[in-house]
Amino acid sequence: MKLTVDGLLVYFPYDYIYPEQYAYMLELKRALDAKGHGLLEMPSGTGKTVSLLSLIVAYMIQNPHHVRKLIYCSRTIPEIEKVLEELKNLFKYYEKSQGEKPNLTGVVLSSRKNMCIHPEVSQEREGKLVDGKCHSLTASYIRERHEHDISVPICQFYEGFNTEGRESMLPYGVYNVDDLKQYGADRNWCPYFLSRFAIIHAEIVVYSYHYLLDPKIAEVVSKELNKEAVVVFDEAHNIDNVCIDALSVKITRRTIDKSTQALQSLEKSVAQMKAEDSTRLAAEYEALVEGLREAAQARDTDTILANPVLPDEVLDEVVPGNIRNAEHFLGFLKRFIEYLKTRLRIQHVVQESPAGFLKDVSARVCIERKPLRFCATRLQSLLRTLQVSDPSHLASLTLVTNLATLVSTYTKGFVIIIEPFDDRTPTVSNPILHFSCMDSSIAMRPVFARFQSVIITSGTLSPLDMYPKILDFHPVVVSSFTMTLARPCLLPMIVSKGSDQVAISSKYETREDVAVIRNYGQLLVEISACVPDGVVCFFTSYLYLESVVGAWYDQGVVASLQRHKLLFIETQDSAETSFALINYIKACESGRGAVLLSVARGKVSEGVDFDHHLGRAVLMFGIPYVFTQSRILKARLEYLRDQFQIRENDFLTFDAMRHAAQCVGRVLRGKTDYGVMIFADKRFSRADKRTKLPRWIQEHLKDSLTNLSTEEAVQICKRWLRQMAQPFTREDQLGVSLLTLQQLQSKEQQEKIQRAVVQQ
Repeated sequence: MKLTVDGLLVYFPYDYIYPEQYAYMLELKRALDAKGHGLLEMPSGTGKTVSLLSLIVAYMIQNPHHVRKLIYCSRTIPEIEKVLEELKNLFKYYEKSQGEKPNLTGVVLSSRKNMCIHPEVSQEREGKLVDGKCHSLTASYIRERHEHDISVPICQFYEGFNTEGRESMLPYGVYNVDDLKQYGADRNWCPYFLSRFAIIHAEIVVYSYHYLLDPKIAEVVSKELNKEAVVVFDEAHNIDNVCIDALSVKITRRTIDKSTQALQSLEKSVAQMKAEDSTRLAAEYEALVEGLREAAQARDTDTILANPVLPDEVLDEVVPGNIRNAEHFLGFLKRFIEYLKTRLRIQHVVQESPAGFLKDVSARVCIERKPLRFCATRLQSLLRTLQVSDPSHLASLTLVTNLATLVSTYTKGFVIIIEPFDDRTPTVSNPILHFSCMDSSIAMRPVFARFQSVIITSGTLSPLDMYPKILDFHPVVVSSFTMTLARPCLLPMIVSKGSDQVAISSKYETREDVAVIRNYGQLLVEISACVPDGVVCFFTSYLYLESVVGAWYDQGVVASLQRHKLLFIETQDSAETSFALINYIKACESGRGAVLLSVARGKVSEGVDFDHHLGRAVLMFGIPYVFTQSRILKARLEYLRDQFQIRENDFLTFDAMRHAAQCVGRVLRGKTDYGVMIFADKRFSRADKRTKLPRWIQEHLKDSLTNLSTEEAVQICKRWLRQMAQPFTREDQLGVSLLTLQQLQSKEQQEKIQRAVVQQ
């Protein structure tokens, strides 16, 4: 259908539209008009992706001078594939309506592992190995060597792209990973470098968060992107954690040992080069004296990861004299690694600021701050000079130089914590140095400053007021949308006690109580007896999951459960979990029904949709608080309190509730779907917890559905399931939760939509 959104003609590729999709587009257009940032929460399964794409593509076509590019960031490969599928549908609709496709190119960028078509390199399973092998075939010095000696292997696909591909543009259309691989194979071009080249010119780019938020990757990949762009972070409820991970480094004893080995091999290479071809080392020294920026010299194939600090923090100066010479630099690194080794020989926990760390380095091994800042760049330069073909074995050394550069660049918003052992195994000596970022706004700030509009959106962003604080930005639009339903297809309930009236909670004091565990088991058995098909349960941690399942075996709960459904359990091994998921889906498809026990913050809670019969009920056993004894978390909470005036309890509750909402939201993936959401913990009834749930869940969580016992919950569930089992057709939805163009344009409906948008 073609509809007008606040004066903008939008091509929407479906015959019907949800009222909240139209409301979402209105708010999105307001953000684009204001050239500002937006924070939008929209229920899962209500067509958020197609609304975003339809409006922004229409805006780009009609206002080409205001918005030149759409950068769509998502988290996982399946989510990225879904976005491209929707975009293809939209382009088909434009072609059907106008007789030709829009003059736009949509392209995806993924890792070499996913895009490589080289017969040998693509066989590797691990990303780092693929990167290393690719580098050993495409680096500029390898290709130069090939010109003199044909026996040196190179990549025919990169050569093909380099000869012909750079001169040609991708034809208009949408290209997913398979399309690019096919396009590359047909022309003998490398799909990865084709995509890297294409994203500079393409109007629509779809890729992972890391390509924009992680400075090491962003500097290589996203440097040339247009500033008149709209950046969309989809499924962005965890965006602060992605920002923090991008700027944090973890050093273990194993890292130090591997770095020492890498240093020894580099020393041999330098000595060998000095004997055979000292002119190259001398040329590098001269270049560093002149202060040539490394990035300018690097060819696109030579740099896999760039400097770990943000671009505006990189010193545009001459490399200090004491690390210009290759041997001096390796000696300098050896001293720094020895220093780290002594710091890891501790018996108690040490916490200090980067400034304290630098002072200690200076006092103990006479290393100053300035040469440390250049470590990462200097190592890249040395690897190019030595013509290291496969840098994958130097990963640990790169990590150490990243630590050196980060610790000497940032003094605020970071903390160094050295622990003699892991908290979970206090008897095993396993020292770890954490250089941890505490301020997620550091990585986000350049994105907000550089691009015209940044839209942060997800199904679970409540409470919305927390994100502008922790990401330190000022959105022009902040909205939460509800879900218009023709029938009450979600049933949220808070179960606070068992049939024996014992309160149930995963609170630390009561979580191991036999009665609590028995009541959790009883609730699951009764729900699985009355709910058809799939039931998904989420626990607060793997540790708690294991102890509860162990107790259930002894109490006979598992045996009772298996009379009704098959049982599958998520583990920390991703291969095992994938296998369990495949069989869970098989059991649901065959009508046998299944129960999947999984963990909040695990793989299942983040990336798997349990639509229709795959998830008819979801149980959240306890409130998924993060491990509160973690010293890194304590340091971050202290920082948030001092810098942003966010109380510790507020942040912990916000973090736990967004994960709880994310878990239960997996069960509902559309308006024809239906599912039961059970929050099994008495603490969910408290106002400070309930009000932090997304608005679309809160609306259905009436007072009569809180503080229930197991029996009451089962009775309500049975009644509701009978109601859901009645025939439900599109006609029942029309005019209420599904609108035709005519219904949408009616004055009454327009007023209703305007009222429904809640602006915070």
